[in-house]
Amino acid sequence: MLEAENIFFSYQKGEPPVLKGVSLSVGPGERVGVLAPSGYGKTTLMKILAGYLQPDAGRVLVDGKLLPAKGYCPVQMVWQHPERAVNPRLKLRKTLAEGDGIDRRLEEGLGIEEDWKGRFPQELSGGELQRFCIARALGRRTRYLIADEISTMLDLITQGQIWNFLMEETARRQIGMLVVSHSRELLDYVCTRQVELKGLQGTELLKTGRQEKTNGYTGNFNAV
Repeated sequence: MLEAENIFFSYQKGEPPVLKGVSLSVGPGERVGVLAPSGYGKTTLMKILAGYLQPDAGRVLVDGKLLPAKGYCPVQMVWQHPERAVNPRLKLRKTLAEGDGIDRRLEEGLGIEEDWKGRFPQELSGGELQRFCIARALGRRTRYLIADEISTMLDLITQGQIWNFLMEETARRQIGMLVVSHSRELLDYVCTRQVELKGLQGTELLKTGRQEKTNGYTGNFNAV
């Protein structure tokens, strides 16, 4: 279980907190959607859950233990802009090597072509590059995946391919996933449960997601 307990966070000392008493939990294999308008602290909360930021108060637990201070973090995050999440001086083969034992099965599932690995990030499209970022995040020891607006800038076909793969992969490995989006249509399709961040301030407000769908998704939603 991934748990955020009573999280408080401010970017500047003395300013009102961006997050005030936020609590959230995600179980193995669960896909939880996080919905909120811009400026509500969605990305800030995700950074705290993945260990990129330390809360002013509260704590993040994985199976009852604090996130590790060193070594591989079992909570991995994929960002909205893949070009900002990779080293532009490294070929994509080395980007994959930054992950935790990424196997060819993941590459094939994400549609990563062998010759792409010999290229630099600026030589690939946004959709191609995002596939590498997702593969890198799905290492052997990944227990929870945070997807922060990862398909907003992608075409509908690529969005559908990526989300269908992620739903299958996280279900197969029982990886819990947090999905951040402005698009309720996307969250309705992908997630088993949804929360509104404004309802998490001081208490966790749950919203029931849609029933599981068995057919593949073709990208018929309007991502904002």
